Amino acid sequence: MVDQAFGNQTESQLKLLSEISTICATIECKFWLRGGWAIDFLVGKITRPHDDIDLIAWIQNREQLEHALAKAGYEQTSVKEQFRGRQSDFSKDGVDITFGYITVTDDGSIIMNGLPEWVWRHDSLLSQSCMLNGISAHVLHPRQLLEEKEVYKQIGREPRPKDENSKTILHRIITELDY
Repeated sequence: MVDQAFGNQTESQLKLLSEISTICATIECKFWLRGGWAIDFLVGKITRPHDDIDLIAWIQNREQLEHALAKAGYEQTSVKEQFRGRQSDFSKDGVDITFGYITVTDDGSIIMNGLPEWVWRHDSLLSQSCMLNGISAHVLHPRQLLEEKEVYKQIGREPRPKDENSKTILHRIITELDY
C-alpha cells in the first residue's frame, strides 16, 4: 500500500514498474531505473511524487522491448527528433515511461546510444538490485545520477527545485551508504 499523501499516480507508477520488471524478465532484458524513482529505490522509500518513469536498457534489446511493451498494452508515443535512436517513449494508464538506450564503445566506455560525447562512469550500472514496495529493480549508481544532474547546468537546462533536492539526497546516499 502506498502512502495516500503521494496519490494514485504513485500507485499507478509502482504497478507499472512491477509489470515492466516482469516483462523485462520474461524477455531477458535487463533495465536500470534513473531519475527520481532510482533515488527512491536507493533509499528504500518514496520521497516525492514523480512525473514519469525513466529507465535505461541496452540498445540491442530495443526492438524486442518495444514489441513486448506494445503487446502488454503500452502505447508507444512519438519521440522528439533529437532523441530518436536514444530512447523510446510509452504511455499506459496515464503514466509516461521513457526507456533510454545505452551501448558500449570500441574502447569499452558506456554511452547513451548516439551520444558519444556523454561517457558514463564505468560503474554506472549497479549489479545489485534494490527493493521498494515489494518490487526489485536495478538502479543507476548514485554518482551517475548526481553527475547527470550536474550536466543539466552545463547544457543550459534551468535547474528545478526537485533537481536540487535530488542532489541533496544523492550526496547523502553517497556519504551514508559509502558509494
